[in-house]
This record gives sequence, C-alpha cells and structure tokens, in this order.
Amino acid sequence: MSEPLRELRLPALALVALIGARSAGKSTFAARHFAPEEVLSAPAGLAEDEALGAVLAAAGERLARGALAVVDLRLVRPHERRQVVDLARAHDVSAVAVVLDLPRSDLAARLALGEDRASQAAEVTELHRTLPGLEKEGFRRVWVLRRAAEVRGLRVRRVPLAPDRRELTGPFDLIGDVHGCLPELLELLERLGYRVTGDTVTPPPGRRAVFLGDLVDRGPDSAGTLRLVMGMVRSGAALCVPGNHDEKLVRALDGKAVRALHGLDLTLAQLQAAGEAFRTQVRAFVTGLPSHLVLDGGQLVVAHAGLPEHLQGRQSGRVRSFALYGDTTGRLDEHGLPVRRDWAQHYGGEALVVYGHTPVAAPRWVKRTVNIDTGCAFGGHLSALRYPEGQTVSVPARAQYAVPGRPLLEVGPAEAQASLGG
Repeated sequence: MSEPLRELRLPALALVALIGARSAGKSTFAARHFAPEEVLSAPAGLAEDEALGAVLAAAGERLARGALAVVDLRLVRPHERRQVVDLARAHDVSAVAVVLDLPRSDLAARLALGEDRASQAAEVTELHRTLPGLEKEGFRRVWVLRRAAEVRGLRVRRVPLAPDRRELTGPFDLIGDVHGCLPELLELLERLGYRVTGDTVTPPPGRRAVFLGDLVDRGPDSAGTLRLVMGMVRSGAALCVPGNHDEKLVRALDGKAVRALHGLDLTLAQLQAAGEAFRTQVRAFVTGLPSHLVLDGGQLVVAHAGLPEHLQGRQSGRVRSFALYGDTTGRLDEHGLPVRRDWAQHYGGEALVVYGHTPVAAPRWVKRTVNIDTGCAFGGHLSALRYPEGQTVSVPARAQYAVPGRPLLEVGPAEAQASLGG
C-alpha cells in the first residue's frame, strides 16, 4: 500500500476541480480547506448541465479577478471536465484536480436515505474508466485520495505562482537589455552604487537589481554577462526574467534547430570555450526563470517585452509568449523583423510595467509603462530605472557592436518623462 498523501501543494491562483461520485465527501473537503466564497457548487433545482454552466460562469468571474475558484461538482465524465479545463485556459491559469476516490463500500454507507445506489455505482464506474486520462485532458496536476483517513489527515498549502514576488518591496534597480555588453554593465552597476569585486557584486544597502532579459548576443561578452548575472541572482543581489534571446540560446544548447543569427553564433562559441559545466549552469538558470515578475505588492511588473494587466501574475503559454516576444501580429516588416503592436498605448493597469525588447532611443514612458531598452549593443546606451524613485540612469555604449535591423524607435517629448507620476 502506498504512503498516504500528507500535504497538497496547491497553486495560489488556479481552477480547482473537486471530482468524485456522490457521497464522496467533496463538500466536506471543500469546507475544511477553502473559504466559502471560493467554493462554487450547484444551485438547487437546476438540471445537471445547467448547474455546470452556472458554476463555471461564477468560477470565470473569480478567475478574472485573479482569485482562486473551486468547482464542487461530481465531474466524473470527460465532457464535463473538458469545460473546466477550457475555462482555466481562457483565464491563463492551471486546472488542477483533487479526486476523492474512496472505496465503494464507504460511498454506499454514506448515501442519504432515498439516494440512488445504482446512479452512484455508475458514477464510480465512469470515474474509474476515465481517471487515468485526467492529465491528458489538460489538468496540470492530479491528486487522487483513496482512503478516508488520508482525506482527514491531509493539509492543503497554497503555493504562490513563480511570477508572484509581491513580498519583495524594493527598492529596485531595473536594468534593460544587456546583450553581452559586459563593460557597460559593470560601469552602470558602479554608477548605481554596486560594488563589483571579481565575480562578486555587493548592492547598496537594501537595494536589489532586476534584469529584464536578453542578457546574451550582439555584444562582446555574453558568457561574462551570464556569469556575473547568475552570480548576482544566486547571492540574492538580483532578480531576472528571460528574454527571447536567452530562450533561443537554451533551444540551441538543447540541440534544437535554430539559426545562429544576431550574435548567437558568438555566444555559442563563448559558451563552448567556457566548458560543459558552465553551459549546464546556463541552461538551468534560464529555464528556471519566471516569465515575468510581480513585485511590491502588485505595484510593479517586470517582463522582457511587457505584459498587459489581464495576463499579469498568471502562468500559461500565452503569458510566456507575450512576456518574451510582445504582441506580435505574425507578419514581418520591410526589414524582415516581426511586426509588433504597441501594447503600451492600450495599457490600462494600475501596476507600473517595466520592459525592454524593442530598442528605443531613450527611455519611453507611455501611461503606466516604461521601456528601458536603449540599444546598448547598437551603439546607444545601457539604461536602468531606479524604483520607486522613478529616475533613469544610463551609460553610453563603448562601441557599436551590431547593426540594428530597424532604426531605434524615437521618443517624443511626452514619452521622455522620467517620472512615475507623469
């Protein structure tokens, strides 16, 4: 007999499906581990399909607000569960399943007077027939509880999603796309008050750096940049999110078919010279980074290419794609580069979003967003934003290491304001 599950680590934002035949104890389990407003069960008097629709509508309202939702229905049939998974995907959260699969004798003993034993048996049969396929149906995690003692002794712990670092309040120094420009990074860190001794970086008291991704390619020393930033993250002196160039590097290290363009060839050569152990560390570092970060109680969001309000703090393929690549149209411009929509013009969130990815001639402020990728590798500047002060600090590139595929975006007077209050 397998060891009983003692702790269930539940994503703090998710759509939770409680699955089990009638009398399995789902409502008792829900009342023990969730707040009443989190639990959504069938309204009295509704037919089964109507009840599912009503519950999912209420769950959708909670998910839209960024709140956990628990569906307390039997959900023993795949077509019912499919609707749960579809709703979770629509809101860019995970669908997770907690299955109460108690022995048939236990379930039969719990039946209330007048309840249909044959219907209960049919539900158990259908659940057992389809249970092995729950993960293929799209549930990110599946926990199956098979003994009453296991259910009674279980602890449920809420686990924040990887982007959720709201407990970190700063102050922060957010650093734009480095692209291998290690000399400029060292100069910028010094300007910001960081002390660099070899590979060790000591931040000013209380401060922490946050790197916006695209650490590699184009500039002269991607390997050195990675070594420095990885050390800062490891010591707690920095946080980091990935950029599209960093992700492409990992695909190349994994042997995937990628074109070694835009400086990737030089990066790969440097990592080859650095040895297999370092390449393994780089791969683990990049793959372990969250797609974006939500900081300072939700007041600050950091994403390489930006992130609209309805995707902030969530985890899905769509969230990661937007954070890495921005709002792309699928078309190419006259330079052969992806056409990107200017998502910042339509941003309506309360959090300040700091991002890069699209090189600009100077830090560009639009609504509650600021782009601080000022094209260092293209002969521009390497820029940082001091938060919460709202001040930008820049150092000039020491050389033009690469030719931009398109001219750097010019910044108008109204977009050049260097203040959080503008």
